[in-house]
Amino acid sequence: MSSVKAFSSSSELESLNARFTQSFALMAMIWILGLVGHFTPLLEWPALFLYVIGSIGLVLYRGKKYGEWESMFLAGGNLRKSLLLGGIVGLVLFGMDIMNTLLYYKNGGAPMMEMENILVNRSLLFLFPVLVFAEEFLWRGIMLSSMIEKGFNKHLTVFLTAIFYVVNHFAVAPVGMKERALMAMMAFPIGIFGGYLVLKTRNVWGSVLVHMITMLSMLLDLFVIPKLLL
Repeated sequence: MSSVKAFSSSSELESLNARFTQSFALMAMIWILGLVGHFTPLLEWPALFLYVIGSIGLVLYRGKKYGEWESMFLAGGNLRKSLLLGGIVGLVLFGMDIMNTLLYYKNGGAPMMEMENILVNRSLLFLFPVLVFAEEFLWRGIMLSSMIEKGFNKHLTVFLTAIFYVVNHFAVAPVGMKERALMAMMAFPIGIFGGYLVLKTRNVWGSVLVHMITMLSMLLDLFVIPKLLL
């Protein structure tokens, strides 16, 4: 770790420590709930609910009560540059995902039927944008920002938050392990590129855009490409 920055007041340090602790505590609770739920009829649904509501709720709570919007990279920084770079990175990842999906199906890969069932038969497709906000607010917002502010090495911070994001798919996705692994593979580049983008611009919205674009490619992976090839 590098040296922690100087704080003008003890309240600033307390605020940072609270953000750091609460983000990791939320992650731990999500993972524990997902593990326990896996062995019950509820599966990972309670963990997924906590993930979405907890991540968005925690960030909104701290932003509204303590005015930490800029500290969590939800405001300030270089928004224009963040969105521009986010659009470019998102399109690159979009193309990479489509190519990988084509190769996957051509090599005999099976469609992600469980995920398709959740999104279509349970009418949860509309939750995709909400899920993106939750994921970006937690991993690239409150957690990444607090780690950087506490003096963690920036490359280690990006790597760790990306790994946490990848592992989280195994804790909250109510589908089989194979489909979780496929989603986790797609998550890693989002976490890496999104993390460095946030560090460069000190603004999370470019990473949100990256995530939204790659979610569009995932929808093509699920509903369009299989019908063209299979």
